[in-house]
Amino acid sequence: MKNFWKGILISIFALTLLAGCQNSGAKKSVLTIGASPVPHAELLNLIKKDLRASGTELKIIEFTDYVMPNTALLSGDLDANFTQHRPYLLSNAEWEAKLTPAFGVHIEPFGLYSRKYKDVKDIPSGAVIAIPNDPTNGGRALLLLEANGLLKLKDGAGLQATEKDIIDNPKKLKILALEPAQLPRSLGDAAAAAINGNYALDAGLNPVKDSLIIEGAESPYVNVIAVRKGTEDDPRIVALQKALLSPKVKKFIADKYNGGVVAIF
Repeated sequence: MKNFWKGILISIFALTLLAGCQNSGAKKSVLTIGASPVPHAELLNLIKKDLRASGTELKIIEFTDYVMPNTALLSGDLDANFTQHRPYLLSNAEWEAKLTPAFGVHIEPFGLYSRKYKDVKDIPSGAVIAIPNDPTNGGRALLLLEANGLLKLKDGAGLQATEKDIIDNPKKLKILALEPAQLPRSLGDAAAAAINGNYALDAGLNPVKDSLIIEGAESPYVNVIAVRKGTEDDPRIVALQKALLSPKVKKFIADKYNGGVVAIF
């Protein structure tokens, strides 16, 4: 009888250990990723079942700003994030040192929008133009304004251009820097606002149909999956890349966003 109960206890212990190993394996197959609601989280939700079938459970955490996803990735609370373009990721020394783009997915054409004017030529002298307040997107907005003749930047200002780099402003436009997520709301007051594609889409604006001016397809602002350096070859990231860069996702992007999001693959 003593041996009988000893055998039972050993069996229970073995089953418990096996269950623990299985749970541990399940945890390892979970990929926690931070994402902006539109279009990033929408694209990730599209491929959740595909990843599950390949053995990876995708856990999506939505963010409405650009800084926190990188903070959470650095701390290990996220395995990856899908919120930003490459120049933004490389605009911060700590991010550049510790994080890296695993692969690019799409471009969100950056546009200038207005509730008051239907043509950029109608924007009057002294008008307020709202732009993003972070360095790379602020520079991106100024380059867009320069490309369409609204102002002139000094030579070499590039992607990091600031208001201090404006050398000619014929309409004496007033540049108002705001948090990127606040820009769609500024359209009620400002003459126009330069808005990131994801925030424009989230506000019901179509970059192709609703913008006064828009970036061309040659834009260097490719939205990327960002990871901690050294994890680019993690099987979960490899599986994510295969699922995201698929004909299914490319078709979804073309059908749903009507040019507001452009796949690069």
